[in-house]
Amino acid sequence: MVQRLLLCWFTLLFVVPLQAQDYARQNIDLDLLVQELFSEQEDENISYEDLYETLFQYYQRPIDLNHTTPEELASLYLLSRPQIASFFQYIEENGELLSIYELQAVPNFDLLTIYQLLPFVRVQDAGLQADQRPLWQRVIGEDNNALILRYERTLQQRRGYSAIDNTSSRSTTRYLGSPNKLFLRYRVSHARDYSFGITAEKDAGEQFTWSPGTRRYGFDYYTAHLQLYNKGKFKTIALGDYQLQFGQGLLLSSGYSVGKGSETIATVSRANLGIRPYNSVLEYAFMRGAAATYTAGKIDITGFYSNKRVDANLQAQLDTLSTFNDFFTGVQTTGFHRTPTELANKHQVREQVYGANAYYKSDNRAFSAGITAMGTHYSSPIQKAGAPYQHFEFNGTSNYNIGANYSYTWQNVYLFGESAMSKSGGIGSVNGLIANLSNNIELSMLYRYYARNFHTFYGSAFGESTRNINEQGFYTGIKIRPMPKWEVTAYYDRFRFAWLRYHVDAPSYGHEYLVRLYFRPNRQSSLYAQMRYESKGRNVFNNTTNIDYVAQAARRNYLIYFETSPTRMLHLKSRVQFSTYSHESPQTTGYLIAQDVNFTFSKVRLSTRYALFDTDSYNTRQYAYERDVLGAFSIPAFSGKGTRLYALLQFRPLRDLDIWVKYGITHYRNQDTIGSALEIIEGPRRSDVKAQVRYKF
Repeated sequence: MVQRLLLCWFTLLFVVPLQAQDYARQNIDLDLLVQELFSEQEDENISYEDLYETLFQYYQRPIDLNHTTPEELASLYLLSRPQIASFFQYIEENGELLSIYELQAVPNFDLLTIYQLLPFVRVQDAGLQADQRPLWQRVIGEDNNALILRYERTLQQRRGYSAIDNTSSRSTTRYLGSPNKLFLRYRVSHARDYSFGITAEKDAGEQFTWSPGTRRYGFDYYTAHLQLYNKGKFKTIALGDYQLQFGQGLLLSSGYSVGKGSETIATVSRANLGIRPYNSVLEYAFMRGAAATYTAGKIDITGFYSNKRVDANLQAQLDTLSTFNDFFTGVQTTGFHRTPTELANKHQVREQVYGANAYYKSDNRAFSAGITAMGTHYSSPIQKAGAPYQHFEFNGTSNYNIGANYSYTWQNVYLFGESAMSKSGGIGSVNGLIANLSNNIELSMLYRYYARNFHTFYGSAFGESTRNINEQGFYTGIKIRPMPKWEVTAYYDRFRFAWLRYHVDAPSYGHEYLVRLYFRPNRQSSLYAQMRYESKGRNVFNNTTNIDYVAQAARRNYLIYFETSPTRMLHLKSRVQFSTYSHESPQTTGYLIAQDVNFTFSKVRLSTRYALFDTDSYNTRQYAYERDVLGAFSIPAFSGKGTRLYALLQFRPLRDLDIWVKYGITHYRNQDTIGSALEIIEGPRRSDVKAQVRYKF
């Protein structure tokens, strides 16, 4: 105990003054952290906003390290499971932390990890008592309580908003609403107590109207939730919209998950988060109804029921023997209701999801196991179009799943996995390990097998594809810290697809690997270089044979990134990225060079970027993360030749009022139009404006 007190005293004496200067909480920058978690930022189905907002919520209400759980720490994706086990072993042997700076004494905790962790954790003063006021009084007095209003618009006119020209051959379909995109969100929450929120959105092209007949009530989309925590034996009670994440996400994954990226250890396994609030504007990936988790000794029992409408294109049933008059080929997930056709497909099918989960955790937190049973029912049957690659896809109205998951920590090794079966008899399984081989070397390995007839609608376990079906693969990741301030991460993943896939008319295989060298000379600067290679089977189009055949498509990506803060007010970021693509044809290339110059003053923050891009084709398009208004996540794709310029201004005219204004312009060379179909812009330039206001009550 004396040694711990001396360590805290010494650290507070010499480190706290620097900490106050270098880690001003109001100036936190999550950009680099999120970019590291997502290696290839090109999947629009990933809920980037969910991850970004979750991290921001932890920043606003840091995790109390003396009253946390392994799953809560794992949800940050900053600590590996062996590191988490070391932390709780340290607590068990030495008692609760006396200071946040005592993290330096925890085995397996390095300075780079601690620097990333500090904004999201705290050590609560033991003298503070829990708030015993009634819920409504706690809500009124909560400082984590804000209303956000957002406006977006593309300034150039797109074809979907132009008048119909009956004399031309252009489509006569047009958007029904204005080009304005509107967003509203109110949320109030307190960690381990309650969370309430409501979100509303109108996409560009959608009408802002009151029409109960077409299920439109002002905004086109609403989501709301109310969750209560630690109410007697009930760990969580959820009403409204929510998400579920159990085990490795094979059956139920909340969308708050990360695939293959430059973080090769902490992101491989998933956290057993249970019930989570839903705030995203993705209009399909959530449950709507009620759920609750009840604690019975060492077992948490969760029951859930969801009943909501989903978008679908209903078609007349041609089979006269069928008991249904119509069918649909699959749930539509775009969330757009801009044209008469899109509006006609809105909420045409009712979806019901129900089930339960039992989760056991040992007293020493070393072992956990769970079992999940669930069912999914649609009011009309799903019937695929009949393409060869769809032969083993789900058909019918009802699907049932049962699965089990486990995790076990033995010394510096963490074992985890989940296996499940669907109504079709198809099996899905994912199993892995994470090990600290030494203080400076970490290893992760994962094997997954998803049968071609395995069906799960809300699962998103680790894999190459966005869905857990028709895939088998083995992943190996490593992280090495050869010297202080240096870090090397790498992974290699090999996978096979036993059956046909979309645009792949034969069983196929592939592999990919990534290597990144990271250097952080001080807390003001960082530099990393990254290389990624992927080879995957794809149809060769426009070939001279009678049928398409499958050949390996190779993609290489190179990235150099540097950021530094020469002064407290100035922050610089430089990015150079280059890619190549080849597929039974001459190799194509693409590159992007971007320079960010950001200024931070007492109440004003200005972020700017100037970028050049040049690509031979869409296959070498360049993705580059952009700083955006709070709660939004922007990763535009650039193809062709041109420049990108944006400026984001954030200022605080009042103590409880924040305002963001962003203006971006993309200019293409040698192009007369931008976009396609109803999104076409006549001319080589696209300009976008976005404004947001946040008021904290």
